[in-house]
Amino acid sequence: MVKICCIGAGYVGGPTMAVIALKCPNIEVAVVDISVTRIAAWNSDQLPIYEPGLEDVVKQCRGRNLFFSTDVEKHVCEADIIFVSVNTPTKTRGLGAGKAADLTYWESAARMIADVSKSDKIVVEKSTVPVKTAEAIEKILTHNSKGISYQILSNPEFLAEGTAIQDLFNPDRVLIGGRETPEGQKAVQALKEVYANWVPEDRIITTNLWSAELSKLAANAFLAQRISSVNAISALCEATGANVAEVAYAVGKDSRIGPKFLNASVGFGGSCFQKDILNLVYICACNGLPEVANYWKQVIKINDYQKSRFVNRVVSSMFNTVAGKKIAVLGFAFKKDTGDTRETPAVDVCKGLLGDKAKISIYDPQVTEDQIQRDLAMNKFDWDHPIHLQPMSPTAVKEVTVTWDAYEAATGAHAVCILTEWDEFKRLDYSKIYENMQKPAFIFDGRNVVDPEKLREMGFIVYSIGKPLDPWLKDMPAVA
Repeated sequence: MVKICCIGAGYVGGPTMAVIALKCPNIEVAVVDISVTRIAAWNSDQLPIYEPGLEDVVKQCRGRNLFFSTDVEKHVCEADIIFVSVNTPTKTRGLGAGKAADLTYWESAARMIADVSKSDKIVVEKSTVPVKTAEAIEKILTHNSKGISYQILSNPEFLAEGTAIQDLFNPDRVLIGGRETPEGQKAVQALKEVYANWVPEDRIITTNLWSAELSKLAANAFLAQRISSVNAISALCEATGANVAEVAYAVGKDSRIGPKFLNASVGFGGSCFQKDILNLVYICACNGLPEVANYWKQVIKINDYQKSRFVNRVVSSMFNTVAGKKIAVLGFAFKKDTGDTRETPAVDVCKGLLGDKAKISIYDPQVTEDQIQRDLAMNKFDWDHPIHLQPMSPTAVKEVTVTWDAYEAATGAHAVCILTEWDEFKRLDYSKIYENMQKPAFIFDGRNVVDPEKLREMGFIVYSIGKPLDPWLKDMPAVA
């Protein structure tokens, strides 16, 4: 029986291994992590991450051929194939701080694999890593090999949160990169056979190691670039009276461009886009390509610009001050159908409003108060570092309350900011919300989920990103 072990029980490791266990009943899959609370959650009825469909998959396999354990060394020792899915956070200090990936956790995983292995292993990079990480991992393993043979493969994950289980069941492609040696190709074939249990052969792409590593960074950079492109156009739409939804629809009808990832918004978030682009920028700079580095850096700059533009629009519309005013924030996760708040635009928007002394009331159907308070107390790149390095009991930001109901969040508020495109926000009774708000009542739609004309008829002053401006906002400067 083939045994697979995955080091790291997070957003990538947990769902990916659960689906492998479901689709390959003859493979034993162990997911290991040093976090006792995380593993306990995976073994409970309340999984540590929210993802539609994940619970069903886990319940079908757990205890049969899918195991969650803190006994890292035992499972690593027994495994034939080891997936490494540990964090690669952005460095917060030292060489490359703020851009380079911190490979501390990768290196310690590699050293531990070398320490405990008694048989040949295939080691698979599953986390997003900088190009040439495999080379570093290979060196650590071969210099500590004790006669054991290791093959390193790169098998980056392309799933999207919110649709991860569907993405895993029916991927666009599975990418496997390996060394172009007989042993390397044999390892590629072994991993290919695992995926071939449910993925059509023509969707399994094999490349050299460096192409696979770079493909992941490049894919995320291209996706983020599309969002920044449409967001840049949204600012021009507001200035000229064009409607970004109409422009994006027209542009997306071009088969060379396509319609996906052309929704203007308050900005992109999530654990990958910013981190991977910063990493790409750093790698380009290190390889003597400053023009290329600057090109990609601009994608991040537009994203930051879009968030600050949104905050400026809120403040300038409300008589240039939000001090002491209650502002309801609907949605804190970085996108719908996930409880993930990593790099969510909501953090920057809330911090911007708090900087102007607003009182904020937040509602999100999947994010806990504890998580929201911790996110707001955290420094820029700390979110991806271990929890014990994060603010543990954040000094509750006094001006922030968290409710479990959108109507309660909006009661007595001067404005509502929609920052996540949860479906339920499209179905809210906005006339009821209007009645219970201070007047004039503002709605700032950072996700274009509501119909601005309908809300204006109710009496709201509405700002929708990239849509023709409410007459009220026409004379208000957009950029502070």
